[in-house]
Amino acid sequence: MYEYFCAALRAEGVPVRTGVFGARMSVELANDGPVTIVLDG
Repeated sequence: MYEYFCAALRAEGVPVRTGVFGARMSVELANDGPVTIVLDG
């Protein structure tokens, strides 16, 4: 189901990147709103 969803997004021209489950990832975020909530587990 996951692969189908990614393929459907790509077919619509949406850039999709996938990774390895459980791997460490570096994510960049640009906040554009009045509130920022940070959740750190």
